[in-house]
Amino acid sequence: MSTPMIDNPLGGRAVPEWIGAHPDAKVPDKVRDRILARAEGRCHISGIEIRGKDWELEHIKPLSMGGEHRETNLAPALAEPHRAKTAAEAAGRAKADRIRRKLNGTWPKTKHPLRSRGFSKRENGYR
Repeated sequence: MSTPMIDNPLGGRAVPEWIGAHPDAKVPDKVRDRILARAEGRCHISGIEIRGKDWELEHIKPLSMGGEHRETNLAPALAEPHRAKTAAEAAGRAKADRIRRKLNGTWPKTKHPLRSRGFSKRENGYR
């Protein structure tokens, strides 16, 4: 299978798409430049111009949800909005995992179940 070609926003001819060998593979600087140019220098999440600011590459479709570590799935994002988006995705994933495990019966039983104080003791049995 050949590597797909993508348009080079920095000019010139189409180039082969960068695909990471593994999910932790470092993205080369020339690929980071192409991704930033493709996004016209704007944060993928907030739309704010990135020039000279602290920015990171963000997976458009998270790896945990089936996204791939490749150039077309990466977008520039400012650090703060990226952290907030990642935290929201992690919370949603954790809740879905918890619900699935409870339905499957693999969620651990509590070691300290809640205990009620019981009913009040009255002579005639009523309050």
